[in-house]
Amino acid sequence: MVAKNFKQIKQSIIAAAKRVGRNPGDVRLVAVTKEISTATVSEGIRSGAKIFGENKVQEARAKIENLGRDGIEWHFIGHLQKNKVKFVFDLFDLIHSVDSLPLAEEIHEKAELLGLCMPILLQVNISGEKSKFGINPKSLMEVISKITSLRGLKIKGLMTIPPYESNPEKSRPHYVRLRGLRDVCSRSAGPGVSLDELSMGMSNDYEVAIEEGATLVRVGTALFGPRPLKRKGR
Repeated sequence: MVAKNFKQIKQSIIAAAKRVGRNPGDVRLVAVTKEISTATVSEGIRSGAKIFGENKVQEARAKIENLGRDGIEWHFIGHLQKNKVKFVFDLFDLIHSVDSLPLAEEIHEKAELLGLCMPILLQVNISGEKSKFGINPKSLMEVISKITSLRGLKIKGLMTIPPYESNPEKSRPHYVRLRGLRDVCSRSAGPGVSLDELSMGMSNDYEVAIEEGATLVRVGTALFGPRPLKRKGR
């Protein structure tokens, strides 16, 4: 099932990119493996998936210890608590979800102690939902300006999570706005700041996200099927 789904998703990615004159090679699939078993993730690797996204540090560690890092990347895409920052450096190649200046500063401090520079994306709360994490769009340029002096991390782009909609077209305005915000910030940020990456789009709307400029699409359910229901008490 996973191999078939992977092939269909890759074809959809290519088609969506071509519809708007983009190079399909500029769009990368992040296979979201939250609550997915190691055996099923292995199917994803055998099918050709190269990037895997995890929401929780502890769950990711167990999978990475089993599956390794050879030829694949592991991205952190969930809400990162400051007390978990010290664990991310030996696990992840990119953090999608840096949602505040204090979190960025914590990553910088821990990275400096290790002599590392962690690539990050800034999560922006484009929709303005109170239930969503993310930087206020009005504050984004100020946050970027402050982060550029932090040598322990490197901003690579932006990420957002719009409200879930069964109609993917309802996600489009959020993706248009994130792309526009990225373009404005890129012009104002000055030398040394790269905002090339746009992490946006999930199983229900990744084709629309690609049409609006996504370079990373986070797809879980469409690839692996519905997540298994958690047992009571877990």
